[in-house]
This record gives sequence, C-alpha cells and structure tokens, in this order.
Amino acid sequence: MLHRLTISQLTGQLARREVSSRDALEACLAQIDRVDPQVKAFLSADRADARAQADAADHALAAGTTHAQKPLLGVPIALKDVLCHRGQPVGCSSRILEGFVSPYDGTVVERLKTAGAVLFGRLNMDEFAMGSSTENSAYWTTLNPWDTTRIPGGSSGGCAAAVAANEAFATIGSDTGGSIRQPAALCGCVGLKPTYGRVSRYGLVAFASSLDQIGPFTKDTRDAATLLGAISGHDRRDSTSLVEPVPDYVAALESPGAGSTPLKGLRIGVVKEFQIGGVEAGVDAAVKTGIARLRELGAEIVEVSLPHSDYAAATYYIIAPAEASANLARFDGVRYGRRVDGADPFELNSRTRGAGFGPEVKRRIILGTYVLSSGYYDAYYLRAQKVRTLIRDDFLKAFEKVDAIVSPTAPTAAFKVGEKSSDPLQMYLSDIFTISCNLAGICGLSVPCGFTGTPRLPVGMQLLGRPLGEGTILKIAHAYEQSTDWHRQVAPLG
Repeated sequence: MLHRLTISQLTGQLARREVSSRDALEACLAQIDRVDPQVKAFLSADRADARAQADAADHALAAGTTHAQKPLLGVPIALKDVLCHRGQPVGCSSRILEGFVSPYDGTVVERLKTAGAVLFGRLNMDEFAMGSSTENSAYWTTLNPWDTTRIPGGSSGGCAAAVAANEAFATIGSDTGGSIRQPAALCGCVGLKPTYGRVSRYGLVAFASSLDQIGPFTKDTRDAATLLGAISGHDRRDSTSLVEPVPDYVAALESPGAGSTPLKGLRIGVVKEFQIGGVEAGVDAAVKTGIARLRELGAEIVEVSLPHSDYAAATYYIIAPAEASANLARFDGVRYGRRVDGADPFELNSRTRGAGFGPEVKRRIILGTYVLSSGYYDAYYLRAQKVRTLIRDDFLKAFEKVDAIVSPTAPTAAFKVGEKSSDPLQMYLSDIFTISCNLAGICGLSVPCGFTGTPRLPVGMQLLGRPLGEGTILKIAHAYEQSTDWHRQVAPLG
C-alpha cells in the first residue's frame, strides 16, 4: 500500500521508476478522502497545486534528477497551519486570521521546495500553537487515529495524526514546549525538535520567539534525519539562526558502532528529578523497557540530576505567555486579518481581538500582559529568565557526563476528548517532560517505545541531546528502532 511507505522506501521506488510522484500524491489524497472525515487532521488541501508539483517532480525524475541532488524529490509532505507557504492560507487555526493567504514562502518551505518535496495541505492545530490537545482549534478537534474518542496531542496534533493515519509521508510542525514531541508520542510516530537556531524561524507565525522551533514528524528516524538535513542551516533573515555547518544526519545513523551493540561507548542519563508520581503505569512500564533495551544495545545508563527542573513548568508559563502577549499584539484589526469595526480605535481593537481569539489565547495574552506589567516585571518575568538560565546550566553540566538523556515524552497516553479541557493546569502538565528542552534551547526527539494495555495506545520515549546534538539522538533512536518494531505498527485508521 503506497501511502504506508516511509520516505526512504518511496524515494527508492521513485528512483527505480516503479511508481511516480503523482501516484504517491494520489495515494495520500485517497487516504485523506477515506479517513480524514474521522481524523479531521486537514484544514484544507490545494489538490490542483499539489498535482502540478507532483507532475513537475516526475518530469525532473525523467530528466535524470537524482535524490542525491534533491533528497525529497516527489515526496508529498503536509504543513502545520502556522508555516507561510506562498499562495496558501495561513490561519494558525484561528478566526482572527481566517481567509488570510501568505504572500511569501518561509525559509523551511523554500528549502523543502529546493529539496523537491510536493507540499500539500494545511494541518489543524491548537490556535496559535497554544495547547496540548488540538481542542483549542477554532474549527474542530483533530482525533487520534488509534482511538477517535481521544485527542492526538498538541499543538501540532494535526501533523501527528496525519502521519499516524498515513495521510502524508511526513509533516512539518512547530515545538514551543513539546508541541512536536508530545503529539508524536501520543500518535505513535517520530517527532524531532531541533536545537534552537538550527532551523530558521523565518515564515513561522510566532507564539514565543525564544522557544519556538520548527521540526519534522515522520514514520521512522531515518526519515527524520533526511528532513532535518533538508530544512537546517543558517538564514540571514532570522537573527537567531546559527551559523553552523549542517552534517549528514543520515550517514551518522550508522556510525560508529555496529553489530549487536551499536550504542557501545555512549552514556545515556536518567534524570533523578523525573522519577515522579503521576506517570501512567503503562507509560512508565513501556519507557523502562525501552531504557533496558538501550542498555542491551551497549549504552551505559547513568543517573543525572537537573535540580531546577521542578521550576520548569512555572518558568515556561511566565516566559511563553509574556512573549505571546507581545507577538500577538500585531493582530489588531488594522493591518491584516479579521476586523470588527468600532466607534474608535480602542473599541475596534478590543472587539476584533475579542471576536478573533479563542479562550486559551486570551488566557495566555492576559497572563503575559500581567507578568510584563509595571510592578510585576521584576517579580515574575525577570526572575523566570534567571531560572531559565539555571535550567540550561543544569543540562550543560549533565551533558558533561552523558551523551543524551532519556525520559517519557508525556506522563500519560492519549486522553479522552474533553477530559482535561476544563482544567488548564492539568492540561499544562501534559508537557511536564518536554518544556525544559525548549527553555534550555537543546534538541529533543520522541520515538515510539510501546503501547499501554487496554485500550492499546502508543507510548513515546524522549531522547534529549546537547545543543547541536541531533546526530547523537538520531543515532540512538535509529539503533533502538532497528531492534524493535513499535514504529512499524499501523493505527486502525492508517
């Protein structure tokens, strides 16, 4: 079944001319027609434009262009509704940007096009990437392909669900506090959050500028390495973009190390402070079994300490809303997006934002405005930034002892739709293991590591690496995948 292939399998068949890019796209579109009325991952899909891209890719293949030159040539990939793609809607699943069409391509979109990808479809998300369940979309809740009574995670829930349902060969999302890794874990796919600055944010609608990072959702680690290589690199249009060479992540998957102990010589840390209550029994068991497998593969498992990690959630929910308050001030009813007229500019602004933003976005704007206000800036925001520095220092000290850190990605498997929507604090704790990574600016990856008992729901194991350590965590995840088959399991709607 063509739509179930990985990128590496598809590109092999394309290179041998066994299938065409148009065949691959049509397989995805047919799968969308079949399952998306239940999954609800896609907000839109410009089929005519996608078919034109696929035909162009087939012409390039016929003319002799190789995947060594364009590693994603002919591969259909869908985008989270927060990435600017010229001529396509970019609405952040919010009413305030309803109908807005991007006038330009973001850097990641440019690089995907340069690599030959066929870009199609806008994927549902929590409004402005604020949420952990995709229940905050202004349109509808995306559902988990493993169990459609449950959420797919968030904010990139549409991205994870589309990969798990085999509606796209890969997707591109964004991660501010776990929004790639958590939904990847809950939907049973691979999700990679790169080091801050590894991938340009130009063309990403900002939520929290010092935390946001773009990354891939894929069916296996090799595909994640391929996509990361395609979208990484310095960009002069993003002042936070790192001036660092991009390694060959795919080649690094196989070296060094080989045989039955491919991870020999690597030290992987288990965080003392992450041994907390509240982790679902099935999740805890699956991750511990995964860690035991890493040990069997040759890795040395050692305990490390991140003493300030207890403050990560509080720190994140001061810094992220503060930056959101500033970033979302641009949506004022004057420059672009939705406009609700008023008697004066103040009334126009308040009515526009009142009608255009949903409850969670309003909650975070209000919180962010409060912590930035006179009299509270030093007490909250400035102190949070100091704690953030301590959290980053904890990680850097830990990485003096270990090559990577392992933990659960999320404390629970996918929960029921509506189960936590009335309790924002419980929803925020869904990201308890992922937010430290963004605060520290390091890289993180979630890889499938098993299932809970009844109902059978995916569990993700998180690997965290030092800054620009993507090659190491990809190598670990790949070795783990080669010794298991969790990533090959297919969802009921896949």
